[in-house]
Amino acid sequence: MSTDYQTAREALGARLRELRTEAGLEGRHLAAELGWQPSKVSRLQNGKQTPTATDLTSWARACERPDVEPELQGLRAGLEMNQRHRSWRRQLAGGHRGRQEIAVRQTDATKAIRGLEVSRVPGLFQTPEYARVIFDTNAEFRGITPTTEDAVEARMRRQEALYDPGKTFRFLLCEAALYHRSCPAEVMAEQLDRLYNLVGQRRIELGILPFGAQLRRTAPHAFWIYDRRLVIVETISEELWLTADEDIQLYERAWDWLAESAEHGAAARRLIGRARVSLDLP
Repeated sequence: MSTDYQTAREALGARLRELRTEAGLEGRHLAAELGWQPSKVSRLQNGKQTPTATDLTSWARACERPDVEPELQGLRAGLEMNQRHRSWRRQLAGGHRGRQEIAVRQTDATKAIRGLEVSRVPGLFQTPEYARVIFDTNAEFRGITPTTEDAVEARMRRQEALYDPGKTFRFLLCEAALYHRSCPAEVMAEQLDRLYNLVGQRRIELGILPFGAQLRRTAPHAFWIYDRRLVIVETISEELWLTADEDIQLYERAWDWLAESAEHGAAARRLIGRARVSLDLP
């Protein structure tokens, strides 16, 4: 079984445990109500067994939370990590929370993350208010149930990995992301301040690709590289989860070529500071 598959299964199990706990049910009581062996409840919660669609329906109803069934089914549908195309419609059927839990687990299982963002701040570096706007807007765009506060909580929990001495984070950010603003100016100012302070921190490498930089390779879309085992690419309608060696090598080359033109350290801070000044705020 692949590490990626197990990571996603554990995220689903953690969500099942949370639902049971919130319902005030002991594991043995839930098992009795569903007519299962207690060991099955334990295996599902600990990511040791893959639930069927019927299992998830039964679990949600037993916890008196039929409203979360679409979220659970979406997580189950996305379990297979070898599935390249992952529809946002399915993944976000129950809101953003489930996908954020997968992101937490994926980050926990990774030692080195490299990423490119073209028009927004990476989730790992977002402030709560900036993330809140992103989730609210996306829920409206997709016409899905907003689970913003839970999603923000998960995103902030994921950021705890930034302080793990066993991990490194190397990100490239197009300068446009410092100016593209889908949030109030005050929120953007706070976000830029956070980016400014992240530059130069240990285990975090943040490079800015300036507007006028000469690039060996343009930046067509955002992508994230998890160790040397997985690349995630986001499109409007779906995510691509790429695990083939040739795909990973191609994205590594794209990242390396773009990194040649990035500004770091004091130069990166100047670019961020210039964007902050453009907001014309105190």
